[in-house]
Amino acid sequence: MAPENLNELIESLLVVDDSSLQRQHTVGLMRELGIEMIYEAGNGNEALDLLAILKLPPSLAIIDLEMPGMDGVELIQQLQQRGVNVPLIVASSRETSLLSSVETMIEALGMNVLGALQKPLSKDKLLGALKTFKAPGAAPKRYDNSPPMTEQELTQALAAGEVIPYYQPKVDIRSGMLKGVEALARWMHPERGMIPPDRFIPMAEQTGLIHELTLVMMRQAMSQAATWHSRGLAIKVAINLSPLSLEVPGFVQKILTMIDEHEVDADQIVLEITESSVVANLGNALGTLARLRLKGFGLSIDDYGTGFSSMQQLARIPFTELKIDRSFVHGAHSRKNLRVILQSALDMASRLELVTVAEGIETIEDWRLLQDSGCAIGQGYLIAKPMPANELPTWLKGHHRRLPELRPLPPGDGSAGSADTAGSPPG
Repeated sequence: MAPENLNELIESLLVVDDSSLQRQHTVGLMRELGIEMIYEAGNGNEALDLLAILKLPPSLAIIDLEMPGMDGVELIQQLQQRGVNVPLIVASSRETSLLSSVETMIEALGMNVLGALQKPLSKDKLLGALKTFKAPGAAPKRYDNSPPMTEQELTQALAAGEVIPYYQPKVDIRSGMLKGVEALARWMHPERGMIPPDRFIPMAEQTGLIHELTLVMMRQAMSQAATWHSRGLAIKVAINLSPLSLEVPGFVQKILTMIDEHEVDADQIVLEITESSVVANLGNALGTLARLRLKGFGLSIDDYGTGFSSMQQLARIPFTELKIDRSFVHGAHSRKNLRVILQSALDMASRLELVTVAEGIETIEDWRLLQDSGCAIGQGYLIAKPMPANELPTWLKGHHRRLPELRPLPPGDGSAGSADTAGSPPG
């Protein structure tokens, strides 16, 4: 955001800081950025009293965390309880882990946090936080008031071919070359348009339709993999495997039949299993997964780090891939705690000889961190959003033009010039 545009978006500002010197420093910086109407408060109580007499809340609040009496955390909680949802920037000279914790708290409260900044503040830090600022009403949240989907509707949709896979690219972290895709379910409703998976996957699991949905997705993904392979695009296709399907008799044979029908090699298919999903009926689940691994399928532990049984699952199941959840990837470049956890997972995976995949990569800074940390594969909006199969060749041609900016910064890196036929657009 250009500084000259700030005064148009931020009509008024509230700065809360018990240090008059630091408060004046912040006020001075914001005036230099063009903000004219600035209110000041020396502590949380003063801020609440001021807000009570203002006809309109300020467009933005910059709040110090460490204050006597009512500290910044309590003030933010009070704002949430009173329904004052002002965009926030929090500031403190304390450790980054504390700032990150408060930032997460604000998000959990449903409030808008633009940044958690270490003091001393600077124009660059403030501008970085203000990049995502939106004027009230500029981007209203859309609420889905449509009635919930029913079991009968999903049954009909599966039979009519309305549930289809979208594919999100997975690329080599060092070279940027395409290595595979993940197939993600999308429901193309004839009247409601695209229905996201969180609207129908839970219902499918509750009603028992998840097994049929899993098979429908596998059948389409394997067919598409065969098409890509026939055109010279020999990439791996990852498919989410419902834990409930591990209990179904004959499930392994159904998958093997699909492989034969579409003439796809099992080692080109990766089955992703959520890390907390194979706890119940362990014997049957382990037997199914062991048989799939024996047949050559890759097995990925998905959303690693989000459950409580990660180490136990890794010890029990013959995984070939560890997929680190986006909650440990997004913003890791600026959060020490996330970096430590991320590096620990990568180091452990390396010792276990597992392929590492980081999901949720949205910034070039996190991409660089993953390059430096030794991660193998990356996936996220920085690379591409999920897309229909027919859009992949066009995306791939455009992606090739981005390869120089994605490759490691130091010159002479061997992987930057490596050949990879899987990264070439299909003919």
